[in-house]
Amino acid sequence: MSLKNVLPGRLGFGTAPLGNMFRAIPDDEARATVEAAWDHGIRFYDTAPFYGAGLAEERLGEVLATKPRDSFVLSTKVGRVVLDEHETDVPDFGEKGGLFEHGNPNKIVHEWTADATERSIEGSLKRLGTDRLDVVWVHDIAQDFHGDLWLQKFEEARTGAFRVLSRLRDEGVIKAWGLGVNKTEPIELTLALDEPQPDGFLLAGRYTLLDHEHALTRLLPMAQEQGVDMVVGGPYSSGILAGGTHFEYQQAPAEIIERVGKLKALTERHGVSIKAAALQFSLAHPAAAAVIPGATRPSRIAEDTAALDETVPAAFWTDLRAAGLVSPAAPLPNNA
Repeated sequence: MSLKNVLPGRLGFGTAPLGNMFRAIPDDEARATVEAAWDHGIRFYDTAPFYGAGLAEERLGEVLATKPRDSFVLSTKVGRVVLDEHETDVPDFGEKGGLFEHGNPNKIVHEWTADATERSIEGSLKRLGTDRLDVVWVHDIAQDFHGDLWLQKFEEARTGAFRVLSRLRDEGVIKAWGLGVNKTEPIELTLALDEPQPDGFLLAGRYTLLDHEHALTRLLPMAQEQGVDMVVGGPYSSGILAGGTHFEYQQAPAEIIERVGKLKALTERHGVSIKAAALQFSLAHPAAAAVIPGATRPSRIAEDTAALDETVPAAFWTDLRAAGLVSPAAPLPNNA
């Protein structure tokens, strides 16, 4: 099923920050942020066991349990099974080391087999306090977590998670499935398979104002040809496009800071918020079904919804292209 037929709107809420990403967030602040998303009409919520070893799912579920289940779409991910026992060693998260050091202390098993996929879903349902999931993503079978071993993890998922999720979709247990990754290559490889195809993919950080060339060149033409939709994760490139200092989950390097400075100068010249430019750019591609920025404060939700509705003059997009700040091949709003 097309993701565009499953998702209730073009703006969703990404809950990675609710897992205490980068900092410890008070429970009441997390709760207020989810409530703000609901109050602003957001009805698509994305989470994962990985986010704080189940903490994000628990916090999201606490709020959504008070809402009518048929009124929202919920997605989570498989590939990480959260255990009841506590972690005693420093976990190895590849390039994302330390990302959720303030999350739950539970040990996480990284596994994409059929059995682990079913256990992962069972654990997510319990933490979320719900009886069903709408969309399930196969999480992080890519180079950023596994280096040269990523193809081995991909094969584990192909013969495990892919088949379980295909069956659950065909049985009507879930509405759709796909990959949730920070790299394009696993999705390209999946789209080249003859086996049952995914309905879409969640691509984090790879279709933003700062990084979109690679996805445009190979992945997105394949996706369009097969009718597979994209959910854009990390539209603010880990926060650097929204006033933060992180890019790719690390402190932004000098060249990125310089590029963001040029983008900000252009938005200021046209009286446009940089959040509006970022969100509307990501959604301009025909394959984009939704964008899911994360937030940890209620005020950020208001900014995101306003950014989506903000009127951005066509001249801004024209100047953005002329300044060489986007790929010549990137679709822009207003056909700029």
